[in-house]
Amino acid sequence: MQGSANLNLMIKAARKAGRSLVKDFREVENLQVSSKGPGDFVTKADREAERIIMEELRGARPSYGWLGEETGEAAGEDPTRRWIVDPLDGTTNFLHGLPHWAVSIALEHKGEVVAGVVFDAAKDELYYAEKGLGAFVNESRLRVSGRRNMIEAIFATGVPFGGKSTLPATLQDLARLMPVCAGVRRFGSAALDLAYVAAGRYDGYWERGIQPWDMAAGLILVKEAGGFVGPVREGRGILESGAVIAGNAQLFEPLCKILRQPA
Repeated sequence: MQGSANLNLMIKAARKAGRSLVKDFREVENLQVSSKGPGDFVTKADREAERIIMEELRGARPSYGWLGEETGEAAGEDPTRRWIVDPLDGTTNFLHGLPHWAVSIALEHKGEVVAGVVFDAAKDELYYAEKGLGAFVNESRLRVSGRRNMIEAIFATGVPFGGKSTLPATLQDLARLMPVCAGVRRFGSAALDLAYVAAGRYDGYWERGIQPWDMAAGLILVKEAGGFVGPVREGRGILESGAVIAGNAQLFEPLCKILRQPA
């Protein structure tokens, strides 16, 4: 795919941050056996990755706004454009030496995500999409799955941890969905969950209580791969509500019907 200058810039930044994280990830695996543990080290790796991305993106586009997991929000001279960045989505996986985490970068224009990159550096899979130009992984075109029957479908979600307030609703979602589908997976990275829906590996995904940087890039991947995305509660924006449903064309509505049932 011949992308725009902005998309190429995003890809360059994601790859550069990904290389830094892969080096740190190898060190985390060694730190697993230490008494101190890898927590402080991972925090530094996360912040360094965001510094790399910010240097690349804001260096090239200083007028754009910024929303990053580690550095927060900053307005730009251009109020219509904003980078939305998660330098390490799947931090807990990274912390435990599990090779399932990603760099996520999105570009928002006038409130709409128009380009997204999700880089799974551990597996060297680069997912990217731009509005109207399709979605890709490395050089291969992405398409959502074609499954039509819920009982054959696999879905993904994030199960809240640490006593989060969204846990009861998520458990209720699971109780309703699991009897009528082929399975539910919880891999610990919202960005990769959405990328896997775009790639047809999952038939759908939902999650409550997540941040804009967790899902912004993944949303355009799904849409450009022929899928659908929407809020869990109708009438609210996805990024603003922090709750998303994504799926292929055939199963999106049945999935929404289950997940939008009143408590």
